[in-house]
Amino acid sequence: MAAQDVVMPAPGSAVASDEPAVIAMPTNDLVAPDVSRPRERFIPVTTYALIDRLTVPQTWPAGRARAARRFFRYLEHWRRQQHGTALSNLLQTYETFSPDSDLLVTRTFTPEERLTMQKRVVRDVEAILKQANYVRIDPADVEVILTKESHYGLDLHVDFTAFEEVVIYYRGASNRRDQRRRLRKFMRKEEFDVPIFQRLFLLFKLKPFETRVLEVMKEQRVPRREAEKIVKNLRAMIPSEVNEGNIYLKLFKNIPRSDIEMVFPNTRVKFRLMDKLRLGVTAGGGLGMGAVGAAGKLAVAASNPLVAAGAVVGLGGVAFRQAMNFLNQRQRYMVVMAQNLYFHAMADNRGVLIKLADRAAEEDVKEEMLLYSVLAKERAKHSDLPAIDAAIEQYLTASFGVHVDFDLEDALSRLIADGIVTEEADGTLRTLGPSEAAMHLDAKWDVFLDNLSDLEEDEGREVERTVPIEDAAGDTNGDGDASAQAAASSDSGAQHQT
Repeated sequence: MAAQDVVMPAPGSAVASDEPAVIAMPTNDLVAPDVSRPRERFIPVTTYALIDRLTVPQTWPAGRARAARRFFRYLEHWRRQQHGTALSNLLQTYETFSPDSDLLVTRTFTPEERLTMQKRVVRDVEAILKQANYVRIDPADVEVILTKESHYGLDLHVDFTAFEEVVIYYRGASNRRDQRRRLRKFMRKEEFDVPIFQRLFLLFKLKPFETRVLEVMKEQRVPRREAEKIVKNLRAMIPSEVNEGNIYLKLFKNIPRSDIEMVFPNTRVKFRLMDKLRLGVTAGGGLGMGAVGAAGKLAVAASNPLVAAGAVVGLGGVAFRQAMNFLNQRQRYMVVMAQNLYFHAMADNRGVLIKLADRAAEEDVKEEMLLYSVLAKERAKHSDLPAIDAAIEQYLTASFGVHVDFDLEDALSRLIADGIVTEEADGTLRTLGPSEAAMHLDAKWDVFLDNLSDLEEDEGREVERTVPIEDAAGDTNGDGDASAQAAASSDSGAQHQT
């Protein structure tokens, strides 16, 4: 396809498009058809592909295409540097709640400070997700899926009351082709579309045990001892490694939308109706036949006790075999879920933050390059922004065949904040040329470290430690008491701070 420029329509003109209009109707159904879902802001094109398309020589005045390409590379590095600084601050706070930390505990925090830091982690993580053009899923909407047919044939349930924090985001709601055998087609394979989330993010933190006990006492109106027993039974379904003091971050790929529940730690696998009927009929028939046979043998119990004992043992064996059928079916469910999660998992905890920050910077750069390519070539006013927005969306459709909801205001605010674009009193948007914009970012980079804010040290207090001299001097391989103490603190969910 020949390269084309992003051309702003004349004021008041309609935006022409060869593509059929897609009406975006808001819906809360996560497995709704794609045509009825709002367009996403995620631009599924690489930064390098956009640079190549946007800097084709014939789309710029003579000699400016090369300068534009250089400015875009400057812009990419500048934006990644800014996101890296924000990420560094977030990682410092998250270290307190990280389940994977192997660092020595040097600072402790009061419950009030931990709560403040917890809210800050959640706030900053959500900010990164939005910059990376992820879409939030309300946990209440996940309940809708519980009635949907599972792609992997599992009936799953999640108890959301166990969590103090639950944050779910997705990016890239699309479809992938799969195959299955249908009985009505004589077990021949047929292809079908599976609605998926190309990326699915999950943040969760368990409620403190005491908080959950008080909730159960109030909700079910039971005494404390009974409430504690209920909560312990519910917590038994959660892996023992999950600590209520930690914040867990998970990132998955290509998760079927109808199986979103399987990414939670307290997912409970339930038997499907067909499995209940099949196992029930098998168990009923087996026990019935065994009981009839045992009854005949028990009738002669007085004359032959050994035959009667054998009948009882045989009936017990039948019952045991049917019970094992139930357990084996449940085990098969768990294996299916574990196998599929293995191939869908992308990153955990700290690794999730690093990956998300990288994607957030990339989305910002793509949005800014697209907007700059229009503003640097044509005079525009703030009143022209809707037409520019539509022109950029049309360009992405014509060049890459993607339909996105371009986030113009966000991109414009960043370009204005960096001084690349200025808005005058009458609404006129003045934009630096490619060479001037590159020099402007070069100058900002030179003073970046001078303007770096100092780290805050108001939260927490230093831990006082007394380390024996022989331990400090002799523990050269990291296997001594200090490392053991740090590991023990990490496993117990202690507060980490470097």
